[in-house]
Amino acid sequence: MSEPIPIVGRGYYFEDLRSGFRFRTHRRTIAESDLAAFVNLTWLTEELFAVVANPVDDSSRVLKGRPVPAAMVYSFAEGLLLATMQDTGLAFLSATLDVKGPTVLGDTIHVESEVTEHRLTSKGDRGLVRFLNKVMNQEGKTVLEYNPLRMLKRKP
Repeated sequence: MSEPIPIVGRGYYFEDLRSGFRFRTHRRTIAESDLAAFVNLTWLTEELFAVVANPVDDSSRVLKGRPVPAAMVYSFAEGLLLATMQDTGLAFLSATLDVKGPTVLGDTIHVESEVTEHRLTSKGDRGLVRFLNKVMNQEGKTVLEYNPLRMLKRKP
């Protein structure tokens, strides 16, 4: 019998990680169609996100561009991170989330992640890993930070 062929795109197992381990995701540009779909899906119909500003009078606008909800930025970040836990992630246990700055339509985001906690569960059959995730825009500015505690599989 031959050696099993590894699956491309499988996430990190507990043993693949250690405190201080860092990685970066691919990028994703946020389009108006993304915002429309998110607002319609979540019913997050705050006027700030759901209505296009009057192009004739935008002198009262604080932001340069149409803002998107932080919940959408977080959701996109989790999607960008999926490859790191595909087939190996067992549970999302907790997190704190801190919005650091605005994200607007047309921004391109990616996630920079660092392992800050790494330990086995009390049974020892799986691991707990906490990450510090920084969502960055195309200018290198952090727009959102969160620190999920995830339960991951151990290597078979």
